[in-house]
Amino acid sequence: MAESRIVDSVKRLDDWITSHDFKAYDPFDGLSARLLGLDRLRNHYLKIILQQSVRRLPINVRPLLGIQPNVSSKGMAFCALGYLKLFKATGNSQYRQRLHNCLGWLMKNYSSSFSGRSWGNHFNYASRGGAIPKGFPTIVWTSLIANAFLDVYEELGNAEYLETARASGEFILNDISRYEADDGSICFMYVPHKKNNLQDQCVHNSNVLGACLLSRLYKHTGDTALLDLSKRSIAFTARRQLDNGAWNYGEPRKFHWVDSFHTGYVLESMHGYRKATNDDSYDVQLAKGYQFFLGTFFEKDGTPRYYDHKRYPIDIQCASQGVQTLVNLREHDSASMELAARVAEWTIENMQDRDGHFYFRKYPLIVNKTPMFHWGQATMLAALGALIEATTPASLS
Repeated sequence: MAESRIVDSVKRLDDWITSHDFKAYDPFDGLSARLLGLDRLRNHYLKIILQQSVRRLPINVRPLLGIQPNVSSKGMAFCALGYLKLFKATGNSQYRQRLHNCLGWLMKNYSSSFSGRSWGNHFNYASRGGAIPKGFPTIVWTSLIANAFLDVYEELGNAEYLETARASGEFILNDISRYEADDGSICFMYVPHKKNNLQDQCVHNSNVLGACLLSRLYKHTGDTALLDLSKRSIAFTARRQLDNGAWNYGEPRKFHWVDSFHTGYVLESMHGYRKATNDDSYDVQLAKGYQFFLGTFFEKDGTPRYYDHKRYPIDIQCASQGVQTLVNLREHDSASMELAARVAEWTIENMQDRDGHFYFRKYPLIVNKTPMFHWGQATMLAALGALIEATTPASLS
């Protein structure tokens, strides 16, 4: 019964995504507001206030502000992953065609001002860590997207997909600065061309996402320089694990918080590095981090938690990344799949609309039902697709 409900959920979600032409909102698209010229604000702190206000309001004010639904590059990559898993589970050729369409869109829509292939936001972004202009690529988006290309290449072939991922490696090697610690480990920067105060910009999930991509490229190319860099990057984050198994979002005090989906990124990246290289140097840290993840970010009924210290807001990204990480790291704990199914069922019951889309956030007294594209629809498609593929008998996949 539970499996059929998850399959039905994915069908309704797929119908919603395709009927909306792969377009929806993003939590951080507030600076696209056209009303009263708000998209031309110059003061950085006013930009942060506007962006966070649009994100945090429990109702969707974007239509009133002139913010339009749009396609997200990272959303297209997560959709491709979801369709890949669904194709493997069902053999349905429609899913195969859709995943190729998603990757084809990405191959046409990338940041052309940098080395190789890279991707960024379709909106301007402002935060305490600085500003990222529209179209300016990040190591996070580029690594996640390139890893999707590698996933499809490894399952279905197509040398063009491998070449696209390899070109993304060029972006990391040529345009992303690295902080070099005294112990010889390195931390990749979040965005290109940062040269000063690198230690003050060290973020763990972005660092190891880049390392995971380089390690997987090493597996396919045999380039030992990629292996060396990825190992030093993984070492940086592994050695800075907290005593309880967690990682702060980043090393500077301004980044000292622990949340669910960034922890999931770290764990999956370390796991991906391990699989690509067979390097067991950090197995202890990976196991400890995964046990922290299992014991901290999910309640008994499957409710996903955002932070390590409180329940609300219940965020769809924590649900989707939670399911995906539990499925992908299931070899590390026998309870993973049962918990992944429980989280999926809770999310379908509490955060999926009758029309198929998933809600953004749930608060104690209100639900923000705004349809986000990559942050919700695409990530849930990937997560539920992974769960379905992992529970499909080999004879049917």
